[in-house]
Amino acid sequence: MTILRMDNVGIVVDDLDAVIAFFVELGMELEGKALIEGRWAARVVGLDDQRVDVAMMRSPDGHGRIELAKYHTPKAIGGVPEDAPANTLGIRRIMFAVDDIDDVIARLRTHGAELVGEVVQYKDIHRLCYIRGPEGIVVALAEELG
Repeated sequence: MTILRMDNVGIVVDDLDAVIAFFVELGMELEGKALIEGRWAARVVGLDDQRVDVAMMRSPDGHGRIELAKYHTPKAIGGVPEDAPANTLGIRRIMFAVDDIDDVIARLRTHGAELVGEVVQYKDIHRLCYIRGPEGIVVALAEELG
């Protein structure tokens, strides 16, 4: 075996508190926050003199995690527009299974989220949508039917 599990997905953000609030509203739990700096951290990521606030978010089942990072030094580098379409190169979205897609959308809208397209039904299996949250972060939602 080559891997034991997928541990987390990392997302670099500018407004850490807004993104934490978005994922908390989605149903994730804030596992912890820390300031990461020092030579050991610089050696791991290849960035000299890094200072970064990191927040670890955990899914309710305890298996999925998202690591949010706010870089103070060096400053984060932009490049992908916040409204990048689904066919933009790179990681475009994270999918979550939800029990009530309409309720989740309504709650996330209070955090400025908006639908990318529309809520669609795939056969009698799922209702699906993409929603864009703070800083252009796209999450896909899937509600199992039946």
